[in-house]
Amino acid sequence: QVQLVESGGGSVQAGGSLNLSCEASDRTFSPYAMGWFRQAPGEERQFVASIRWSNGATYYRDPVKGRFTTSRDSAKNTVYLQMSSLKPEDTGVYFCAADMRASGLYSSRYTYEYWGQGTQVTVSS
Repeated sequence: QVQLVESGGGSVQAGGSLNLSCEASDRTFSPYAMGWFRQAPGEERQFVASIRWSNGATYYRDPVKGRFTTSRDSAKNTVYLQMSSLKPEDTGVYFCAADMRASGLYSSRYTYEYWGQGTQVTVSS
């Protein structure tokens, strides 16, 4: 069983930056990809970004392109989400997730087998 622990959330003013981290407990952790999802109150959990573990290829939801960057450090079993130029619509609980089987679309929450506990990101204007 893989455990994902997230950190780095907080409250910032519009235009500010936050950096999120997600560390896996398994010392031999080797997913196909890691994803980031955001869930706002009353909304479905939506795809934000993903990174393929083997080569670092990244994919982003259109509204965050050019503002968010996801990266990974395989030696530390850790994936990062760097967020800049934050907007109020970026507000929500951010979850990291592990796709272990490459079983579906990278943007679908149903593709991912393991999930972190979530970390709150609040952007005020």
